[in-house]
Formats: sequence, C-alpha cells, structure tokens
Amino acid sequence: MAEYVVEFGKDGRRVESDGRLDAAAFHRNHAPIRAVLERFLAGQSGDVLEAGSGTGQHVVQFAGQSPGIVWWPSDTNEAHLKSIDAWTKHSGLPNIRAPLRIDLSDPAWCAEMHDGSGPPKLLAVFCANVIHIAPWRVAEGLFAGAARYLRADGRLFLYGPFKRDGKHTALSNAVFDTSLREREPEWGVRDIGEVEKLAESVGLALVETVPMPSNNMILVFARR
Repeated sequence: MAEYVVEFGKDGRRVESDGRLDAAAFHRNHAPIRAVLERFLAGQSGDVLEAGSGTGQHVVQFAGQSPGIVWWPSDTNEAHLKSIDAWTKHSGLPNIRAPLRIDLSDPAWCAEMHDGSGPPKLLAVFCANVIHIAPWRVAEGLFAGAARYLRADGRLFLYGPFKRDGKHTALSNAVFDTSLREREPEWGVRDIGEVEKLAESVGLALVETVPMPSNNMILVFARR
C-alpha cells in the first residue's frame, strides 16, 4: 500500500528529547529513492532542495551520501522544522543548511529564495509524499517554484502514489485514495496526466516515470 502520514503535519513519532522524529516510511523507501536520485546526482555539484522534508531523515541520509552537494531541507510545520534541525545537528554534516520555512501553496516559496540568504539556482528539487495529502494549490506552487528556481539542467523528482490514465495502479491505492478524500475532499492520489499538464503550464516536461516499491512512483521533470 502507498505510504502516507496519518495526518498532514504529524509525520513521525518522537524518538529523542531534542525533537527528532522517526517516520516508518523513511526506513522503507530511502534506499530505492536514493538509487533513482543517484543516477542524476552522481558526479554533480550544486544545491538540492527538499520540498516538504517532514522529519528530516531523508535529507540527512542523502547528504551523507552526497558530500559534494549542498542540501536544503524545508517544511512549514513547526514540529517538522524542529525535527529537521535536530537531525541536522545530530548528523554533524557540513553540507546541510538550516531548514527553510516554505509554504508550497505560495509560488514564491519563501523570502530566502530572493534575498540572497537561500540557495542559488537549484540542481534539483526532491519532494516525497506531499501532493496527495495537500490541496491541489500546493502542487501548483511546487511546480511554479521549481520552474522558477531550477537550473537549466535541473530536475524535479516527485515521489508518491499516482493514478495512470485515470485509473489506480493497485487496489490498495484506490482504498487509500478513498480514505484521503473522505478525510479531506481536497486531498487525493493525483493522476500522472493531471500532474504532467501542470508541469507543462510552467515550462517543465515529464522525462521519466520510475516504478517504486509499495505501489509508488518517481516522476522526473526537466525544463522543456
């Protein structure tokens, strides 16, 4: 079954008094996600932003494996921001920056993307398990920001469950989708075609679709 948080903004259980949270999904998916990212990141340098970092475990794991890349975590939930900061300090890694408070429903993302204190043009944006547990305007803001801040050769990696041609790829995803929409009518598993049209509207194109464990996928977008 597709991975998801129990409630938006409440990802992970507390594991340490410093605010570090532990998400079960991280332990299941970080290795296959990393394998896909590595195909693009290997030998590269630059800045990568994780949009909606949740507990912060992914960005710490990936930064430890890519010391030549500067990683920028982000979130808007206070507990997540605290957990990201705590995991970063616990890791001691020098290539992780302080978490940015990014509201993805705002196409501008945050002031730091404009005032020189944030990352320059981005090599990549990585976003996992976000757009199905948020209103569609969050997907719109994610793509608008990615189109604005990615380098000419940059990529957007979008991980999660998706429908294809209006149909779910697994029965468990259909059940999951129903549960999401019953909880919040604006949530739900998105269709690849719908996301592709959104990307095209801001000058991005779907260049790869990668099947992942647990009925998830990674969609990879580049500038057209």
